[in-house]
Amino acid sequence: MNRVLAAARLHLMNPVLTVGIPWGIALLSFCVNLALWATVGVGEESPGATTGGVASLYITVLVVFVQSVTQIMPFAMGMSLSRRTFYLGTALAAVGVALAYGAVLAVLAAVEGATGGWGVGLSFWAPGRLDVDNAALQVLVSGAPLLAAAFLGVAIGVVVKRWGPTGLWSLVVGAILFFGGLAILVSWQRAWGDVGSWLVAQSVVTLAVAIPLVVVLVTAALAFAGLRRVVP
Repeated sequence: MNRVLAAARLHLMNPVLTVGIPWGIALLSFCVNLALWATVGVGEESPGATTGGVASLYITVLVVFVQSVTQIMPFAMGMSLSRRTFYLGTALAAVGVALAYGAVLAVLAAVEGATGGWGVGLSFWAPGRLDVDNAALQVLVSGAPLLAAAFLGVAIGVVVKRWGPTGLWSLVVGAILFFGGLAILVSWQRAWGDVGSWLVAQSVVTLAVAIPLVVVLVTAALAFAGLRRVVP
């Protein structure tokens, strides 16, 4: 267990990268949106309007965990940590990040609601249906997608580390073909209305907690299977 904790702490060796950059980019996105809402008056002209700027935090968390495999893993194995220990430490770090960031987002969402969207009607940190009344549930709603982003990053990092640029581009092409083919199929069946109705009918717990946790389970299993054959 001590070695797993040591592996988890490796992710905090460079807090500027692992914490500073994600939150710096998220705060930059927030400032841009706040200025837009304040100068253009989006909140007054379109009450209830939201922004997807908080997605910048989720995207940078994904990138950070890609780097956790491509950059930190060789160092960890150089310290005689096994692949399994490194993976468990990384998973522990991902859970810690998701809970901590989810709690911070819940606080920011509460302040946002109490101040009327920072005085300009901006809904940034928990936009739309992601803003829930229960504080504990807000942590889960904000944190579960972060956990999914982290494990997606680990899985992508494993692909890059094992197969290099060829593997990464193959993954990109595969994703384009899969989602593009899915979009073509839905369009052919003229089922976009049904898809939209299904999404609207789902609870926020299903969309923001249950589905991300399914993504976590799938990517965690795939990442662990791939990591066992990665060469430092």
